[in-house]
Amino acid sequence: MGIFSRRPSTMVEPTSTVRSHAHVVEGETDGVALDPTLRSLTGRWTIDRPHSRIGFSVRHAMVTTVRGAFTDYDSTLYFDGVRPSESRADLVIRVASVDTGVEQRDAHLVGADFFDVRRFPEMVFRSTSTTHQGGESFRMTGDLTIRDVTRPVDLQLDYLGSVMDPFGFERAGFDGTTTIDRTEWGLVYNQRLKAGGTMVSEKVRLQFDISAIRATS
Repeated sequence: MGIFSRRPSTMVEPTSTVRSHAHVVEGETDGVALDPTLRSLTGRWTIDRPHSRIGFSVRHAMVTTVRGAFTDYDSTLYFDGVRPSESRADLVIRVASVDTGVEQRDAHLVGADFFDVRRFPEMVFRSTSTTHQGGESFRMTGDLTIRDVTRPVDLQLDYLGSVMDPFGFERAGFDGTTTIDRTEWGLVYNQRLKAGGTMVSEKVRLQFDISAIRATS
């Protein structure tokens, strides 16, 4: 994610066409001092999927961590550098795109034990509020829907910087994280270990490494 730093950037490879859409909303300030450079970022943005990652990590067998990502999704983003409370994000993920690097494991994840994609093909995040916590850190609250169960989550969101790349795209980088208890969304499958504990942790860390491109009219 170094291309988003405020230090002079290096060449960035071309991006593919992004199929996302966005909308604009306006509101009032959060009452916390903002970096003046954030004001210029106010507007609509789309996620550049080839340079972004919507991922997760979870403890496996108590001793290691399995990491994966979803590669097919649509985004709707609006960032307000004057009134952060009006920033919005919608994300629709097609769960069948899950990729952990192991075909057999991916097949298990999309099956009835976990995501059951035949019945629940999409995972959805829709933000409900955004708070500026100071500096370049924000807290975005939203509704996360998995297997038709919707529950609120809090996302720690950090602005990493912006740059005009050599191909004329204005980019902004954001890093978002949150940890959920998967059983609260009906993902309850597990196996007990003889030595104690479970095969798959109930705690799942969600990670959003976002390269956003300013949307054009």
